[in-house]
Amino acid sequence: MLKLTRQIEEAIRKAGADAYPNECCGILFGKEDGDDHVVTSLRAIENARESGEQYHRFLITAEDMMQAELEARKLGLEIVGFYHSHPDHPARPSDYDREHALPFYSYIILRVAEGKSEQMTSWRLQLSRDAFDSESFVVEP
Repeated sequence: MLKLTRQIEEAIRKAGADAYPNECCGILFGKEDGDDHVVTSLRAIENARESGEQYHRFLITAEDMMQAELEARKLGLEIVGFYHSHPDHPARPSDYDREHALPFYSYIILRVAEGKSEQMTSWRLQLSRDAFDSESFVVEP
């Protein structure tokens, strides 16, 4: 299960709406609690994909990942997952998402339709990397 605060949910929804018609992306910081990921903060990342592809792809650079790792360490947290939006497409992982994901992380996908934040889902990639499993999540006050 993924646990996040209302503030974090709202930040992700705002990022998706603000980036529309392109994809937004970011990194989730928190702690593991058994099989659960507890998200306590996030870092919005500028989509580094070339501008003509940002409407359906996102890219987090190696430099952004390194900075996020340093930030997590400084905060005493871990990177527990990532988020991105799907403009005018369902909030479920694409084959491209699967090919570029890693097991053990939570992946939030936000559907943004005509600039408005809609469905938010979370996923975890199977160890075989063949498919994602839907992950339940709870938004705590």
